[in-house]
Amino acid sequence: MEEKIWQKMGLTEGEYRVICEHLGRSPNYVELGMFGVMWSEHCSYKHSSKLLRKFPSTGEKVLQGPGENAGVIDIGDNLAVCFKIESHNHLSAIEPYQGAATGVGGIIRDILAMGARPVALLNSLRFGELNDPGL
Repeated sequence: MEEKIWQKMGLTEGEYRVICEHLGRSPNYVELGMFGVMWSEHCSYKHSSKLLRKFPSTGEKVLQGPGENAGVIDIGDNLAVCFKIESHNHLSAIEPYQGAATGVGGIIRDILAMGARPVALLNSLRFGELNDPGL
């Protein structure tokens, strides 16, 4: 069975139906492409958002919770720590080295946008199971 255009653009059947319902018609090729990009893992955290919601994100010491840029935690003594993670690996999955570099660049940008200075960075690339003796 040949893949439908909406499938090639990364949309599920359910998402395609929602698009048709909202538009009141079938979307054209350009519209499908726009939905495919905006509803992708890279733009909308399509798969990872369910997992990310499980982390605590509010509290007395939280100065900036989830959203744009990076999170900021008050550590006392008029100091704060700024944290950011790359929560999806789409770019790394497509092209590991440049994808990882793009992710790292975005993390640093988000730290700087909060007025903080990067002091440490972990760039962990994993290919396969960690318990694989060939790794």
